[in-house]
Amino acid sequence: MTEPQSTRNKTIFLAAGGTGGHMFPAIALAEDLLSRGYAVRIITDTRGKKYCQTDTLSTKIREGEGDLSFNVIASSSLSGNPVKKLLGVAKLALGFVQSILLILTKKADLVVGFGGYPSLPAVFAAQFIGVDTILHEQNAIIGRANHFLSSRAERIALSLPKTKGLTETDSMRAVLTGNPVRSSISKLYVEPYPNIGKDSQIRLFVMGGSLGAHVFSDILPKALVKLPEDLLARLYVVQQCLAQDIEDVREFYKTHNIEATLAEFFPNVADELAKSHLVISRSGAGAVAEITTAGRPAIFVPYPHHKDRQQSINANVVADKGGAWVFEESDLDETVLSEKLEKLFSKPQALFDAAEASRGCARPDATRKLGNLVTALASGWDHD
Repeated sequence: MTEPQSTRNKTIFLAAGGTGGHMFPAIALAEDLLSRGYAVRIITDTRGKKYCQTDTLSTKIREGEGDLSFNVIASSSLSGNPVKKLLGVAKLALGFVQSILLILTKKADLVVGFGGYPSLPAVFAAQFIGVDTILHEQNAIIGRANHFLSSRAERIALSLPKTKGLTETDSMRAVLTGNPVRSSISKLYVEPYPNIGKDSQIRLFVMGGSLGAHVFSDILPKALVKLPEDLLARLYVVQQCLAQDIEDVREFYKTHNIEATLAEFFPNVADELAKSHLVISRSGAGAVAEITTAGRPAIFVPYPHHKDRQQSINANVVADKGGAWVFEESDLDETVLSEKLEKLFSKPQALFDAAEASRGCARPDATRKLGNLVTALASGWDHD
């Protein structure tokens, strides 16, 4: 269907922090907006640009599909000693000036912020000069950047109902859209769970957050060697590892004859999810959205150092529906993990049932809903 002429040539800015949890929803929305005929400008930091370069958007750029560009601005957190905090303020101020220039010169019609410090100067700059803004919150507790910006946002798009941290006024402008996932992953929602035959291969996919997680490199290999030989012989592991861990893990698997593919980053997450029977992962909002959309059972190990325990909340939403099992990092060791894996691999029905429960937690239309919200606001249909 051809988009209405009113959406043509409008320019939408997407501002996101430099982690996968912020960037991947922005990439998903960018894909949707490009298909509607918008020009899209992504603002991020040096970390965030690599996610765009390794995803389907880079293919679109090379093939000239759609009006898309990336813009890197200065940004920083405000943590550390007083000197680091002062430097952080200076970088954010520079990012604010850079953002104003970008928004004015490239004639932004709307700016969508996805949280993280790199989104703060861009969204604040838009609000400062009177350009409409939408915030998207991935987690069940609103993040600091979005919290700071929320009072001036036209709309706040939520991934989960009953998101904490919103004021009563904010809640009146909130819309439940879900957490967008890239089109390559959203297509998996209607695909069946891969069959596990009596003697067939079992595929385990380990997603360690944006850059891997040391706990998986440390505990998982030791847990796997405790499995019965007949299960271990059928196992194929695809594992994301930190750079400093990858060679040690690779050598361990080779020594114990465990078939595995290891990488610091997988650009083809959709392909790996499609083939996997079980996922082990942190439980950031983006990872949870991707895993549930693909309909894969998961063992979640929440990142333990968030004060608000947001990853535990994300994981338990799925676990409470029967789609996942949650282990706090402090409670996890190789024996506990090995026993759980043996139990699951020995009973394919349990994995199959959990896969369906996981799929039931997904919001596969989240990208379209957020795109609709952008269209309504950019077209002037959704103003108070």
